[in-house]
Amino acid sequence: MEQQKKIISIADLPQVRVLGRTTGKDVINLFWTGSGIEFLYTGSELWLEVNADYDTMEPWLAVELNGAQISRFPVNKGKNEVCLFRGMTVGKTKHVRILKEVQAMHQDPLHMIQILGLQYGDGEFLVLPDPEYRLEFVGDSITSGEGTMGPVGEEDWISAFFSAENTYPRMVSDALSAEYRVVSQSGWGIVTGWDGIVENKIPPYYKQVCGLLTGERNASLGALEDYDFKAWQPDAVIINLGTNDATAIQSAAELVREWAGTRDIKEVKKILTTAIRDFLKAVRDCNPEAQIIWGYGMLGDNFLPVIREAVETYAEQTVDTRIHFLQLPNTTPDTVGSRLHPGVKAHRKAAQVIEKYLLELFKQ
Repeated sequence: MEQQKKIISIADLPQVRVLGRTTGKDVINLFWTGSGIEFLYTGSELWLEVNADYDTMEPWLAVELNGAQISRFPVNKGKNEVCLFRGMTVGKTKHVRILKEVQAMHQDPLHMIQILGLQYGDGEFLVLPDPEYRLEFVGDSITSGEGTMGPVGEEDWISAFFSAENTYPRMVSDALSAEYRVVSQSGWGIVTGWDGIVENKIPPYYKQVCGLLTGERNASLGALEDYDFKAWQPDAVIINLGTNDATAIQSAAELVREWAGTRDIKEVKKILTTAIRDFLKAVRDCNPEAQIIWGYGMLGDNFLPVIREAVETYAEQTVDTRIHFLQLPNTTPDTVGSRLHPGVKAHRKAAQVIEKYLLELFKQ
């Protein structure tokens, strides 16, 4: 006999932890990769109610049960009722986490996914233990998990090749029992995107919930609102930006001349250095007590000396002992994924380096 299921919104479940820079209470709007919900539940069966839309880039969700991924799927347009699991032992606690696998899709204004509620019958929701740490990750396609799904050599631009589950932010956070949030966008940089488009840079949008999204609906959902930093202060902010700037500087000389006013490499490096320092100041102003780590090197070390010097010089000049530079392991033919991006192995290696570095900082 089928059990009678209750339908309840997340707003009525204080035991459920909302993950990421989101908006909404009765309806949870998921914008960034790695956003979602997490909870403990004791019943045998559980369903998720979600609403989705898109034009070209469909949203994907991943479902974890007790630390293991049990499903991953694209969400159809409209209202969906998704069975997370059924037939399990009643009374046994299950740790469930549901993550958005795909980044915020700047180029698809219709891209949307909302959590409407949960359907359950024979269990209860328990209080989650507090996380050991809170971590924020800021980056580009690498941080978004582009290339961590799909075959090596595949270069199609599709949602299926993104995965929050397979990224170093998720790996580092789980290793440290941390809650994490991500701000990242493929192809974007510190001063310019990979193709020299100067509007495609992360710093101007850092203080908003998800300000890089476009369209009236995203605005109505609160994506462009100021982000409440006081409500969620990270213990560390890990920045991984500069790869796309290096690509633009090297391969789009005419475009670089447009945004920099010059192709003189010394002048371009000065612009990059100034932008790094300005962003570090903004991040510090928003997160006064956090360790700030600027990691770089997962897709080549071009301009690594410039980025390292900019970060370390700013730390020295401001006498800020909580700002650091960390070189990350480069991707190799053995660790590459699809779209010529770091694969799961590359993310795992980077995660190990970051995890070790963070543990040393937190012990101080």
